[in-house]
Amino acid sequence: MFLPKYPDSPTPPPVHPHTVADPVPARRSAPQISVTTGAVVAVLVGGVVLTALLAAVAVSAISVAVCAVVIRSMLRDQRHR
Repeated sequence: MFLPKYPDSPTPPPVHPHTVADPVPARRSAPQISVTTGAVVAVLVGGVVLTALLAAVAVSAISVAVCAVVIRSMLRDQRHR
C-alpha cells in the first residue's frame, strides 16, 4: 500500500529537474559611425555644388520668363499696327 511504484522505463529520472532560465534580452548596440575629414569635405563640396546648380536653374528660369514676356509684348505691338 505504501510501497513506491517504479516506472517501467529502464532509465532513471533525472536527479535535478532541468529548469529553463529566463532569457536575457539581447541588447542591441548602435552601429559605430566614424566621421572622417574626407567625409565632411565631401558633404560640404556636394552641398556647394548642388546649391550652385539650383541657383543656375533659377537664374535660367527667370531669364526664359523675361524673354518670353519681351517677345510676347513685341508680337502684340506688331499685331496692333
